[in-house]
Amino acid sequence: MSHGKDLSAKSLWTLGGITLQFERRDIRNLRIGIYAPHGEVRVAAPRRMAERTVRDFVISRIGWIERKRTELRSRPAKPRAQLVSGEVHYVQGRAHTLVVVETAGRPGVSCGADDTLTLRIGAGSDPAARLRVLTAWYRRELSAQLGVLVSAWEARLGVAVAEVRIRQMRTRWGSCNARARRICLNLDLMRKPPRCLEYVLVHELVHFFERRHNLRFYRFMDELLPAWRECRGELNRSID
Repeated sequence: MSHGKDLSAKSLWTLGGITLQFERRDIRNLRIGIYAPHGEVRVAAPRRMAERTVRDFVISRIGWIERKRTELRSRPAKPRAQLVSGEVHYVQGRAHTLVVVETAGRPGVSCGADDTLTLRIGAGSDPAARLRVLTAWYRRELSAQLGVLVSAWEARLGVAVAEVRIRQMRTRWGSCNARARRICLNLDLMRKPPRCLEYVLVHELVHFFERRHNLRFYRFMDELLPAWRECRGELNRSID
């Protein structure tokens, strides 16, 4: 194994010709993740874990890493949405059939009771323009839901959230800065069931009280959301 920096810091290093991203985090167990679309490898270790332990664990899993990267690269590419009528898009965990209506009026999106998602946009618009309109709608809807949820959980926990940000994130559903009382949530949560959104929000709020994923953290989660593990499993199965 060779690496440019000491493993006590976030760094890049190589093993068996594979470049890995390494960082120490406030977690209990060492983790190895393989991410789409190119098989990027990330290793996260507890802050106090010995370097030799990290090395030995990664070496013991090198065969698994190579197999997973091969599997990932052999998957057919996920087709890009063209934003045309008939496509299926998810809203709060429910499948909706997209209906594109060309109009000279203001672009917009509406969600029908018959599980249709109507996109109104100018004639001749390309997929990128349609995606911008749909994404803006997802963002507004998620922001509105978060306004209600955050207020409710602030009152229950006796905390004040300084800022909630919504971003398109590739490998995380949420993150937080406990010191600044700032939370960031993945825009794609608007596509997941409402219970998943609430789970991620509460997860980040609990970090205001306990920054690490330790026994105290899990006790908080068990008390606040007894079914949180089911939500975590659902989200872990669906993120690319």
